[in-house]
Amino acid sequence: MSPPLILLADDEPHITHIISLKLTRAGFEVIVVEDGELALKAAIERRPDAIVTDLQMPYLSGIELAQQLSTNEHCRDIPIILLTARGYAVEEELKNLPSIKKMLSKPFSAKDLLKDINALLSNDGEERAA
Repeated sequence: MSPPLILLADDEPHITHIISLKLTRAGFEVIVVEDGELALKAAIERRPDAIVTDLQMPYLSGIELAQQLSTNEHCRDIPIILLTARGYAVEEELKNLPSIKKMLSKPFSAKDLLKDINALLSNDGEERAA
């Protein structure tokens, strides 16, 4: 059985480096992309088990990425964790995007992110088994 695949989309290399290192050490396969369009393409091609994406990225925001994926029958159920440096709430935009399961404000702990991903994937597995 192959390791869970995580798509990491963020335009800040220092963040992607730390997160991908932490996830790889935890046994995940990680795809790193630096903008929303590349994230959309990678998600459709590889269908990851979960997506961690920044809210503000070039070409497509994290919310636009989630909206695009919600229209794809093979990708609409991929759980998404949204990273944000915004100081204001985006809850209204998230109401129609059930694939966004969690929002983390920057700065955040890579250890906490790992716990969130593990929780998402274990919940997802339970839902599929039910």
